[in-house]
Amino acid sequence: MRFYNNLTISQKQIVWAWIFLALPVLFYVVIRFYPTANAFVLSFQEWNLLGDRKYVGLENYAKLFSDPVFWKVFKNTFMYLILGTPVSLVLSFIIAYHLDKVRFMHGTIRALYFLPFMTSAVAMAWVWRWFYQPVPIGVFNNFLASFGISQIEFLSSTTNALPSVLACAVWAGLGFQVIIFMAGLRAIPQSYYEAARIDGVSTWTVLTEITIPLLKPTIVFLVVFSSIGFLRIFDQVFNMTTNNPGGPLNATKPLVLLIYDTAFNGFNMGYAAAQTVVLFTILLVVSLIQLRLLKDS
Repeated sequence: MRFYNNLTISQKQIVWAWIFLALPVLFYVVIRFYPTANAFVLSFQEWNLLGDRKYVGLENYAKLFSDPVFWKVFKNTFMYLILGTPVSLVLSFIIAYHLDKVRFMHGTIRALYFLPFMTSAVAMAWVWRWFYQPVPIGVFNNFLASFGISQIEFLSSTTNALPSVLACAVWAGLGFQVIIFMAGLRAIPQSYYEAARIDGVSTWTVLTEITIPLLKPTIVFLVVFSSIGFLRIFDQVFNMTTNNPGGPLNATKPLVLLIYDTAFNGFNMGYAAAQTVVLFTILLVVSLIQLRLLKDS
């Protein structure tokens, strides 16, 4: 107590700041940092959840990089990223750009776009799975049949399954990205547009020279956020292919589902931890590269 009384006002403020920060710091150490460090250590061990851990060195990583299933899943994961991120960003920007100009029922329309983001991912996946079913159940195939178009095997085809699952994932996150883009559009000072209007600048030039460059912070945030989401995709894949998770023939299986299957179906926690470390590294590298490229541009 005497020590506290001898402190200056600024030093007391620092003490109280650390007192209030102690709880969230402890939370992150226990909930975030410790499990991450434990997973890294576990990746060098063999453990089946019941027996003792056994140190195996780099055996899990050697097995991982020689596993053809891993490379198939690795390719799938990047397909979700490469296809999903640009498609979702372009669609959400187009919707936000035009919705920002709408005045009639603006709030209602915006809420309708945001509604899927608030809906349970499991419920959405099962609804979309119903859409993709063959005649007479599936909505899409019933629609095609009404025009005499042959049926499409959405979820049972190794070619169509991944885009079909991806469409659900893009639709699920579209509302959030639309809201963020609209917030970015509203933050652009109107004086830029007024000056462009006075100078007689075309709409396309305003879009490419004013709107998009000033949306750069918003775009950076959404690119990183969306990329992490697609690299960690799980709910849509697991629920839309629940009879054969990640199927057919691992055509839709992402890394997160592979980790889940290895850990809780194969009970190989060390191997699953090695896969987790690889996923963490991919997330980190992709995020850093995107931030660097967007910053340089």
